[in-house]
Amino acid sequence: MMDDLFPDDVPDWREALEPGAMVLRGFALPHVPLLLAGVNRVAAAAPFRHMHTPGGFRMSVALTGCGHAGWVSDRHGYRYQAHDPLSGQPWPPMPAGFAALAQQAAAEAGFAGFLPDACLINRYEPGARMTLHQDKNERDFSQPVVSISLGLPAVFQFGGNERSDKTQRVPLAHGDVVVWGGPARLRYHGVLPLKPGLHPLLGECRINMTFRKVY
Repeated sequence: MMDDLFPDDVPDWREALEPGAMVLRGFALPHVPLLLAGVNRVAAAAPFRHMHTPGGFRMSVALTGCGHAGWVSDRHGYRYQAHDPLSGQPWPPMPAGFAALAQQAAAEAGFAGFLPDACLINRYEPGARMTLHQDKNERDFSQPVVSISLGLPAVFQFGGNERSDKTQRVPLAHGDVVVWGGPARLRYHGVLPLKPGLHPLLGECRINMTFRKVY
């Protein structure tokens, strides 16, 4: 449940986008070593891969995941499933500290009691993008989405309930966290093509970790 759509005393590092959506600037910075170590462990067990859309198009973003389910896209559609289609094995468990950080971020944005059971990890290289879409494969829309940005900066697009609605362009830097839920839970969102650059920790890429309550 959301605690406060519009708190009166919003610190400078909390940036409200609209009711139910907030950017927490630099919130994940103290946890970067833990996050990167966890991402590396997940990718060792379930390597990053470029999936295809139901229409047969190769996604520019490489992805993997951890937790009770992973997000999958193929000719059968978009969905979550408990097993990695590459290995046939369960997705790697969520590394220690991942869920707690996502819960803390959700609480800072006004969503207490967030219970993430899956983390989708996207890897962007220069030119990669994510077209406008809704996160609607989950069963419980009362739970928010928590998205952590690491590496190269990106421009996050946050729109309305229709794909054609006007979007906000939100610059995201290393360590920023975006949380959306409540009245903003089904807003269309995406990422503009990643610009070339070199990050001191991640090189020529951006990692995006998205925590969700799937089941």
